[in-house]
Amino acid sequence: MKDLPTGKEDNTKDNFLGGLESYPLKNPISPQDLGSATIEPKGEFEAGSYQTFKWVYTAGKFGIDDSGAIRICFRFASDQGKPQFEDPQGPNYTTIKASNNAILKYDFDPKGNVRPWDKTIYIRIVQGYLTEGDTVTVIFGDKSKGSPGIRIQTFCEESFEFHSLIDPIATRCYQPVENQPTIKIVPGKPNRFVAVAPTLKKVNEPFSIYIKGEDIWGNPSNKYNEIFYLSSNKNVKGLPKQVELSEGQFFVKIDNLKISEETECAINFISKDKKISFQTNPIKIMDTEILHYWGDLHGQSEETIGTGSAEEYFNFAKNRAFLDVSGHQGNDFQITKKFWKELNEITKKYNKNNVFITMPGYEWSGNTSLGGDRNVFFPEEDRIIRRSSHAMIEDRSDIETDCTTANELFESLEKNNEFDTLVYAHCGGRYADIKYAHDGRFEKSVEVHSSWGTFEWIVHDAFEEGYRIGIVGNSDGHKGRPGASYPGSSMFGAIGGLTCFLSKELTREGIIDAIKKRHHYATTGGPNGRMYINLQANFSSDATIFHDDPKLYKGSGKVSKEAMMGDIVHLQNGDLSISINIEAAAAIERLDIFNGKDLVETYKPYSENELGNRIRIIWEGAEYRGRFRQVIWDGYAKIKNNRVLSAQPINFFNPDKSLNFSANDVSWKALTTGNFGGFDLIIENNNEGELEINTPLIQEKLNIKDIGYQDCIFENNGVLPRFLKVFRLPQTNKNTTLSIKRNIRLKNTDDNPIFIRLTQEDGTLAWTSPIYIYRN
Repeated sequence: MKDLPTGKEDNTKDNFLGGLESYPLKNPISPQDLGSATIEPKGEFEAGSYQTFKWVYTAGKFGIDDSGAIRICFRFASDQGKPQFEDPQGPNYTTIKASNNAILKYDFDPKGNVRPWDKTIYIRIVQGYLTEGDTVTVIFGDKSKGSPGIRIQTFCEESFEFHSLIDPIATRCYQPVENQPTIKIVPGKPNRFVAVAPTLKKVNEPFSIYIKGEDIWGNPSNKYNEIFYLSSNKNVKGLPKQVELSEGQFFVKIDNLKISEETECAINFISKDKKISFQTNPIKIMDTEILHYWGDLHGQSEETIGTGSAEEYFNFAKNRAFLDVSGHQGNDFQITKKFWKELNEITKKYNKNNVFITMPGYEWSGNTSLGGDRNVFFPEEDRIIRRSSHAMIEDRSDIETDCTTANELFESLEKNNEFDTLVYAHCGGRYADIKYAHDGRFEKSVEVHSSWGTFEWIVHDAFEEGYRIGIVGNSDGHKGRPGASYPGSSMFGAIGGLTCFLSKELTREGIIDAIKKRHHYATTGGPNGRMYINLQANFSSDATIFHDDPKLYKGSGKVSKEAMMGDIVHLQNGDLSISINIEAAAAIERLDIFNGKDLVETYKPYSENELGNRIRIIWEGAEYRGRFRQVIWDGYAKIKNNRVLSAQPINFFNPDKSLNFSANDVSWKALTTGNFGGFDLIIENNNEGELEINTPLIQEKLNIKDIGYQDCIFENNGVLPRFLKVFRLPQTNKNTTLSIKRNIRLKNTDDNPIFIRLTQEDGTLAWTSPIYIYRN
């Protein structure tokens, strides 16, 4: 028997590798002997700006041998410009040179290293070697021949790392240098201001509002000196006449406001020079037991594959996004025992009844073939984490608790009587296959929207299987911005979603109760993502209302003639009418009423007679269900025998994706990931000329006089729907409130999942959880 480099016994027979293990020791060389890496300049740099950095590696005791290599790695979540080596005048031009003129070969690989340090510049020595003291210099954003520099990532990070790994002996064993070079990425000046208010409060109940600025990439900014004058269409007690936002402040809070009547209102802000104006989300005041609380329960921090620490994550949720509820969902195969303990300590620290609620939990991150991603939430800290695998965890002392498939997860929760555990199915990278695995005793909701896109297909999957699920939205953010998660310039194609929980109290117990009863609605988030929605069902005869699914639980229910969103209803006889009340945060474009997958009605708050010379062109869709679902819609439109007066983008979240227009042409760069984008076209003459639209998927010509109240839809479907939609809008739409009643014909077999989808003119969507009504 011989000793192996890994220190393990060679007890194999007929092993052509001589028993040699296929993986190396973690750190075979002392960090002090690896050499060092530095970065210049150091300090603070504005998110999304163009910069030049000089990274220098100085070889250590062993130098680097011929065919040895260096890796400079960046986090998966980073949307920093992709280093390129061919175009010296283009953005992100990068040069690399050895001080002793050794010949180097280098490239950039977005998946060139172990997560979370995926994005990698790989530098190999192909002729020659380095001796101790020799250097390799990398100029990121080399401006010497005309490049504007490298565009740094668009979101803030306290410690942005040039993660430097060295293979000095040419063994393909890469080790980190002892002190990693870092910079700090900070916000730019405000591009817009946002005021956040509660959605629903009781008469004379004190409330607060928060005012912040966001830079062009959505980062909360502290770089302003502004005075705003405040006003409201209602009498708001305690409302100051003005508020000042000073340099260094990330937000201003106005406390102890009250309204002494049942009403709806908003608070308006206008700058001293009258150049900036904005308002809060709608505020509804009424005497009610159930209030509305906003949450984003799904995102990650740097300890797994996100950005910033878990502590910074919850601080952002509470003090930058002004959420009521938040949760952290790290990939289970990266959550060590140590981090699980720390994470539970953080959620316990931040949880405070009636102020801010945290939901302990993790992401069960099984491959799609094994069930796909699930969010797991607990009512208390220090519960057992049942991982999908230990793929990146060396300590295997608790591997017996692993659950390889989603069904094993549900079975284990049942076996251990953990029926207080809640699960969401979601669609990030490893999308959830709820037809493969689902247990309604635990899995209460599906995530219809996140920063990865919009996924109505998972709701449809649930309906097809007869599941009675709620609908939620979350960010699934990786940029450290829960509750205000913008996509930046990366593969994430949407703003992160939000969920509004309908609960009697802001406590864990109250939020858990709302989730179990499906008493919540989802939105696509963003500055106008907090609106008031109430969906109520009314019956002409007595019905039985269930909160727990009677398919799964024995119970008598309660007799009533009305139900709210999320309720399960047995209506043996009688008719259904629904009442819909909405206070939107932007003009209402349409309201869709569904019975399961079937569209019952599309309601628009304006008539055909109100239509003007505003034409809306929308593209929507996803390539498929998996990780790389982006659909490219780059294209152009031509107007013949008419004239373009203006064009306004819709859901152009990435400032790099532009919309340009002239008198007869419009061009754009855009993508969707199941969500939609588009633009409004203002034309000179209502009914003259022709509109030609060209995209990679769809090319169409329309007579402008034929574009009206009804949608013109052009499809090029693949695995999932992909289509263009063209219709006409009023010149100005001021409809932000909606109150309608509708009679709904029920099917006599199976469930009738009655729900609504709201579309605001600004591109924000919202979905209520269904009311499930069945006859037999």
